[in-house]
Amino acid sequence: MRHRHRVYRGGAALCSLCVVAAPLFGSGPSAADGPAARVPQIGSELFRLTEEAGRARLRYEHGLRAAREQRLQAEKAAQLLRGQRIVAGALHDDAGAVARAQYRTGGFTVPSGATAAEDPLELLDIQSAETGRRTLLARMLTEADDRSRSLAAQEESSSASWRALEADAGRLGEEKRVAEDRLANARSELDGMAESAVRTGSCVPMERPSVQGSDGDPDAGRPGAEISSSGWTRPVVSYELSAGFGGTGANWQSGHTGQDFAVPIGTPVRAVGAGTVAAAGCGGAFGMSLVIRHDNGWYSQYAHLSAVFVSPGHRVRAGEWIGLSGTTGNSTGPHLHFEIRTTPEFGSAVEPLEWLRSRGVHV
Repeated sequence: MRHRHRVYRGGAALCSLCVVAAPLFGSGPSAADGPAARVPQIGSELFRLTEEAGRARLRYEHGLRAAREQRLQAEKAAQLLRGQRIVAGALHDDAGAVARAQYRTGGFTVPSGATAAEDPLELLDIQSAETGRRTLLARMLTEADDRSRSLAAQEESSSASWRALEADAGRLGEEKRVAEDRLANARSELDGMAESAVRTGSCVPMERPSVQGSDGDPDAGRPGAEISSSGWTRPVVSYELSAGFGGTGANWQSGHTGQDFAVPIGTPVRAVGAGTVAAAGCGGAFGMSLVIRHDNGWYSQYAHLSAVFVSPGHRVRAGEWIGLSGTTGNSTGPHLHFEIRTTPEFGSAVEPLEWLRSRGVHV
């Protein structure tokens, strides 16, 4: 899914002034205890189901497109058949008129007005021309009937193909619905586990799900996953921009301190640049969150996560998966709250999109 630049107004926002002390990761039970051990599994399932839903969606769209194209062909064939039948009908009427005239005259027919001719040779010439016209009419009638039969077969075949493709599109639509339902259930399960972890202060780092990718990078080759020549990238690959930096709203008491990226729960969140994890939070306004200190002295923050794969002191590279998006903390819907800061602390944020763009990142 490619990203769109329009601002998404419906939803997720952060109460960025509500600074609540949040415990660091590692203060709760180990990852092997209880539901925590399920997170890596549900993470892997999410990626698999996301891929399955994406493929099902593409198959359905392809099937729907094929059915529509075949319907147009069937309609075109039906239109040609109707026109050909009109032509054939007119030729049959003409042939019928000739046959009736031959019956009345014993086979010697001439066009109306030709009876004034007295020269027998002239009458023979007229009769010869009329015979040629009848021969031509007979040939045209045969060709018209052949053409009608051919078009009727084409129309029947096109209509049958259309009906088959319509049925196939219906089946693919059902497969798409089932795949999307499974994906929604997995996201709901991950969301519930994340909320429980935040509530109990047990936001321990989880093992990164095993996902296929070239050179160990599951985002390799994906549009939007590129790393700029200066070593920076997007925090998520596909998204809609929602609440922007400095905005006002009911969910924060002063200017919004970051940029929100509207993404589904379980979307991989990426380090925008190389650095070291400086802090991790589990609760408060930001919910499950991470702060990275980059090599150039800047800091980036990632909030409202549903799972994290790194802890303070962990070295990360640009584009590395550091967690999964969610809606923990003061959030009204799934999204990633992203900040660029001059210090690791709240209150030092700068406009993040311009910061990324100035470093060659297209957002």
